[in-house]
Amino acid sequence: METLASLSLDREGGFQELRGGSLGVRIARTQAEREAAQALRYKVFFEEMGAHPDEHTLKTRLDADEFDEVADHLLVIDHAKSSEAEGVVGTYRLLRSEVAKKIGRFYTSSEYDISPLTDFPGHLLEVGRSCVAREYRGRAAMQLLWRGIASYIFLHRIDVLFGCASLSGTNPDALNDELTWLYHNHLAPPALRVKALPERYVSMQRTDPTKLDKRACLSRLPPLIKGYLRLGGYVGDGAVVDEQFNTTDVAVLVKSELLADKYYRHYERRLRDALD
Repeated sequence: METLASLSLDREGGFQELRGGSLGVRIARTQAEREAAQALRYKVFFEEMGAHPDEHTLKTRLDADEFDEVADHLLVIDHAKSSEAEGVVGTYRLLRSEVAKKIGRFYTSSEYDISPLTDFPGHLLEVGRSCVAREYRGRAAMQLLWRGIASYIFLHRIDVLFGCASLSGTNPDALNDELTWLYHNHLAPPALRVKALPERYVSMQRTDPTKLDKRACLSRLPPLIKGYLRLGGYVGDGAVVDEQFNTTDVAVLVKSELLADKYYRHYERRLRDALD
């Protein structure tokens, strides 16, 4: 098993589990592990964040959809609890363009026109449904998820990572400063600029950008969105209100070398320190 200090990114060997203390990150291997991820998503999105389940979701207590059947599910596992489904404490859904073809679309396309990405001559990775169990919402679990994504990007030669990221609540007026700041400071370049579908489009230009307090805007952004921005990520044009999940979404995208380079340098430094 690989450690963070001796990571071997071996395309032939497939995705290797990364460990940090009792926590590990790897791809789900069984249906039980995939259902554990869906159960965690239900707990976080529906029980904690106020999403509205339909009858089937309420009955099964699983957050599941058609994309789960073809996606890979990145898991954080607490081996102190269990090395199998019972130990799942974090998850991220990963959908490559090659497997999205089995369904014919990406999840993000229900909210955004992503043709600038699908017309892009490269490999795409849609990420979403990210969550971590409440008691594990420290730095360690999220860092493991990011490192897992970096390894996955290398393994599958991904060029662009994208997805929907959520701000809490369905009232864009309560998010005027955050949305305006994102638009004026992190709007994607035209070649990669996805745009909210016309019938769902909510303008992100909602207040005077010259009067915004950068520190205050950043402090109110969810940690996941701040993580994308730290990696040099962009946002698309327009927000989308998701009534079912009780969120206001923005499209995020990252050119993969920005994420991969950050973590490969980290691995190289850890390995060098271990050898000194």
